[in-house]
Amino acid sequence: MILGHVSANELSIRPVARFPNTPVRTIDGLHWNILELYRSVIAGLGAAAREDPAIASIGIDSWAVDYALIRNGRMLGVPYHYRDDRNQAAVSTVHGVVSPEELYAANGLQHLPFNSLYQLEADRAAGMLDVADSLLLVPDLLAYWMTGRQVAERTNASTTGLVNVRSGEWDEALLPQLGLPRSLFPELVDAGTAIGPLLPAVAHETGIGGDATVTAVGSHDTASAVLAVPALSDDFAYISCGTWGLVGVELEAPELSEAGRLANFTNEGGVDGTVRYLHNVMGLWLLSESVREWERGGDVISLPALLAAAAAVTSPVAVFDANDPRFLAPGDMPNRIAEWCRENGAAVPASRAEFVRSIVESLASAFVAAVRTAATLSGKTVSAIHIVGGGSQNELLCQLVADRSGLPVQAGPVEATAIGNVLVQARAAGLVAGSRESLRSLVAASFPPRLYAPAR
Repeated sequence: MILGHVSANELSIRPVARFPNTPVRTIDGLHWNILELYRSVIAGLGAAAREDPAIASIGIDSWAVDYALIRNGRMLGVPYHYRDDRNQAAVSTVHGVVSPEELYAANGLQHLPFNSLYQLEADRAAGMLDVADSLLLVPDLLAYWMTGRQVAERTNASTTGLVNVRSGEWDEALLPQLGLPRSLFPELVDAGTAIGPLLPAVAHETGIGGDATVTAVGSHDTASAVLAVPALSDDFAYISCGTWGLVGVELEAPELSEAGRLANFTNEGGVDGTVRYLHNVMGLWLLSESVREWERGGDVISLPALLAAAAAVTSPVAVFDANDPRFLAPGDMPNRIAEWCRENGAAVPASRAEFVRSIVESLASAFVAAVRTAATLSGKTVSAIHIVGGGSQNELLCQLVADRSGLPVQAGPVEATAIGNVLVQARAAGLVAGSRESLRSLVAASFPPRLYAPAR
């Protein structure tokens, strides 16, 4: 929960609450603990109101693709986690109806087995769509519980695979092909749209005054993060690095070539009608899952110490394919990395420091390859790489990306997603005005990035 203050010449943020987001595995699969998340959001809003009662606006962003089914205003079951394995059979079913080539022409999305359209096929096969009258993506669900209004914010909706990449509207031809009722899909709204005031019960519980508005932002966290890239010109590539590494360029129109489809590049909606032309790389999930596995043995892991030890490794380490599907599910990541190395004739890391160095080298390699492919496919000149999000704090990763790419890397801000979220709200409230370029200039002045020059 981030509290932001914005004016024409000021942009500041500070965290007022933090809470874990821990999935829950039940007999039927892996789920998000959405009610606990909502309880934490309401408690966090209360903390924000105690710090500053004059809150003008609230914006919500989250990860993409996951949703809740709704009937008569009530949630049916608990939203599935995109890493649940129920989608595997659904992929084959969907492609038996609409080929991957046809899907890419319609939605412009890279193939990911957890995209919403595959999850919806799993729900359709289970009969769940027969009893639902709408669906809401995670940030839209929380906004509905806070305001009583059901909408779908466009940047996040673009990740479902069911929004037409050219029109930006629900795909009226694709939905019936997949047997999906049009009635499930709510009104699409742009980032910056006022969703509505808080319901009286929510305003009372949080202590937030009646003038506060819930505003649609770039509710896909990467859409907000890309808006907050502190670039002073448009010849940049971005790496929004956290659990995932989202690597790409910003375009004004989709790039739908067959080469782009085969390279698994996606055209997702951005703020102000832009296109986030990018590729998903597994990201720091590889590192966090490795640490979790080591801690299961009872060890206490210091990540800064581990990264320092990795930076001190001088012997060559394996550079593995960070996009290998085996790394998607939770579990024993070091063993999977070792398995990849044995299968591909690479030396298995001999220590935790070497495992971490191998992970960071592999991520840097995958990130740089994605930047080069994005530039080639889109025809866009890339003169600098911006790394935003939690990964911008990883000095070893930032330097390796600079070294491997031969381009300057600008790292930060860490809280790019929150900053982009706040800026959309501020512009909608009339506290700032102007283009994406002017908003990015404000970010650069308020949060100067750290420069990493290529060493070779």
